[in-house]
Amino acid sequence: MSQAPNSPATKIRWSNVCKRFGDKTVLNGLNLEAKEGRSLVVIGGSGTGKSVLLKCALGLLAPDKGRVEIDGKAVKAGRHDDPGIAQIGMLFQSGALFDSLPVWENVAFRLIQHDKVKRSDAKARAIAALGQVELGADAGEKFPNELSGGMLKRAALARAIVSKPKILFFDEPTTGLDPITADVINHLIRQQVSELGATAVSITHDMASMRVIADDVAMIDQGEIRWQGELSTIDACENERVRAFITAGQHG
Repeated sequence: MSQAPNSPATKIRWSNVCKRFGDKTVLNGLNLEAKEGRSLVVIGGSGTGKSVLLKCALGLLAPDKGRVEIDGKAVKAGRHDDPGIAQIGMLFQSGALFDSLPVWENVAFRLIQHDKVKRSDAKARAIAALGQVELGADAGEKFPNELSGGMLKRAALARAIVSKPKILFFDEPTTGLDPITADVINHLIRQQVSELGATAVSITHDMASMRVIADDVAMIDQGEIRWQGELSTIDACENERVRAFITAGQHG
């Protein structure tokens, strides 16, 4: 299908993706597109398949049926040299920093271990990335257990952006944060996505986060996309499941 004249190209496409674990169907013929340079937020309740959707795009899981494509090429599970996967920066729900490494080295880990950047250069880039998320160089010398929850999220965001990736994935970025800290993280994510011009895919059940981060929204339910559209259209959506979810999220 040809693109509309001013429509962004598709960066990531999930096509008829199915994934089962034992007798439980998690993704059931899921179809979804993330457009180049736009921020897609996937909403849905716990156990609806949000994390599995991301893991298939990261090559951590192979679909039982269907395929995930980045730039029109199928992602190959388990292949960390896959050129599509190599474009991705990831912010994990838990932060997933190494306790035994100082924060700057956590941020620079990919640069040093994968990209073979000299430690001195990698440290300079890590400190610069920390500055982009409003953490000073002194925070880079600390260890993760010395940081607050909000600072840990900022450090994890710095690690996600340090290589200037073309794709950013965010897994429940505000989980465990108080509302004020969560709002800071949401705006930092929005700022970094815009500055990088990256394609972003976030999964969340936080409606406040959705409204800051998203250009486009998709709702997953029972392993399928029930609705997808621009953020500006979601409040007028007539899908009852979507309306119930966003209403509950705003008052929950």
